Amino acid sequence: MTRQNPIDPKNPKNPIYPNHMTKTFNWGIIGPGRIAHKFAQDIIRTEHARLHAVASRTGERARSFAAQYGAPHYFGSYEGILGCPDLDAVYIATPHTSHCENTLMCLRAGIPVLCEKPFAMNAREVKKMIAAAREHDTFLMEALWTRFLPTTLKALELIREGAVGQVLSVKADFGFKAAFDPEGRLYNPALGGGSLLDIGIYPVFLALLVLGKPDKIKAMARIGSTGVDEECGILFQYADGRMAHLHSTVLARTKTEAFIYGEEGVIHLHTRWHEPTSMSLLRPDGRPQDFRFDWKTNGYSYEALEAMRCLAQGLKESPLMPLSFSLDLIELLDAIRRQIGLAYPGEA
Repeated sequence: MTRQNPIDPKNPKNPIYPNHMTKTFNWGIIGPGRIAHKFAQDIIRTEHARLHAVASRTGERARSFAAQYGAPHYFGSYEGILGCPDLDAVYIATPHTSHCENTLMCLRAGIPVLCEKPFAMNAREVKKMIAAAREHDTFLMEALWTRFLPTTLKALELIREGAVGQVLSVKADFGFKAAFDPEGRLYNPALGGGSLLDIGIYPVFLALLVLGKPDKIKAMARIGSTGVDEECGILFQYADGRMAHLHSTVLARTKTEAFIYGEEGVIHLHTRWHEPTSMSLLRPDGRPQDFRFDWKTNGYSYEALEAMRCLAQGLKESPLMPLSFSLDLIELLDAIRRQIGLAYPGEA
């Protein structure tokens, strides 16, 4: 067992955390839902970060959330946060369909944005967001937390070091059994429902990160009674023969693990691979080498740390999660949706 030095949000030697950080960053949250609670829990446990404000569509919900996490400011409308004093960055945790609108609102006010995945509903919206970030010279990053986790960083390090030789293929799945609610976020097309945008984005992300954009895409899906994909199978093929086998479903619990296959070994990201977990390096001539990390938070601290690092250095986008990568990712999701015949209300 190899126990890695944790990428600790309170550790000044954190490799993705600037040693010269002295400023405390005031974070705001737009949309105090389930994932916002996890983000807030991590912010209050992260050095040089504090929850400063929260905005909801209702004042009581904003007040309750702010009281729970000690935020001094709360607003009963999303627009209210724009006038919040001493605000350094905003985390957007609203439904998929509101990401573009909420991001544009903040960027036009010069407020740096960390926007939850999927970045937006389609590439057209993402292009608007990127253009606004550049026009207003304001930081913007997609909050795809898996990109910044120690497991992901370690897997990329092993690949760079040649631990598995030339990478040949990626296999990744994500599935859980969701209760059917036609009005809920997962099944409602008006809220951007379906397995692909909610959880299928993770396997697609891993393939893009490791292999790049594919030359061919083949996708099939089970479209349910509400018109969204309840299960999706995706195959990426590359001109040099590499492949990615990807799967998402909200109909059944799957192992939710990932494998990166190389000519000389395999990287196995253990179950629930998209969140803080463990991993193994498998080689045909030896015992598995296991890697475990000492987690200090839910895992959302790492994306916040990256945003803070970029802001401290005056960067307008993250070198680990550049805007070009987010555009590539949403373009792949758009291409998959075209193949499975999934369109959302208001799309041409």
